[in-house]
Amino acid sequence: MVRSAAAGRDGVRADLEQVFRACYPRIVGVAARVLGSRVEAEDVAQEVFLAFGRSSVPAGQAVGWLSVAAAHTALNQVRSRRRRAAREQFAGDPQAVSPDVADAVVTRDERRQVRVALARLPRRQAVALLLRHSGLSYAEVAAALDLSPGSVGTTVRRAESALRKELNRHASSD
Repeated sequence: MVRSAAAGRDGVRADLEQVFRACYPRIVGVAARVLGSRVEAEDVAQEVFLAFGRSSVPAGQAVGWLSVAAAHTALNQVRSRRRRAAREQFAGDPQAVSPDVADAVVTRDERRQVRVALARLPRRQAVALLLRHSGLSYAEVAAALDLSPGSVGTTVRRAESALRKELNRHASSD
């Protein structure tokens, strides 16, 4: 396990590199699930690890802390995208779109709708859902969100139900 969170010679946590190497793939995965883009997820991971480097979070709590921070940061990006979405439109002639491209556009739109619906959920529910579906155990989600392990399942089920309602509400408003 990582020894200490004390700053080293350069003001950087002595354990940062070890925590980074151990946690980076998982943190990128959490952010990628929210954003749908590995490149954007890597940017979120970089931001989150920089914040961790300045923090006094014990290394033993790093996975949970970093996972929650990645989910929050990624959700904030989704919310920012939603505000910009009104200005974005697909370019080109709709008659010239081939069926394969049309399928890709539909899939991309469905994913965007899920991300937007997820961003409308209460933050605690959204983060619990993201962490659980990113592979964290109930115990890890509980520790990261300061919940009892027994309440994680209920929180995740409520989040899934709320997400379905948001998606159905969006579908019925089209």
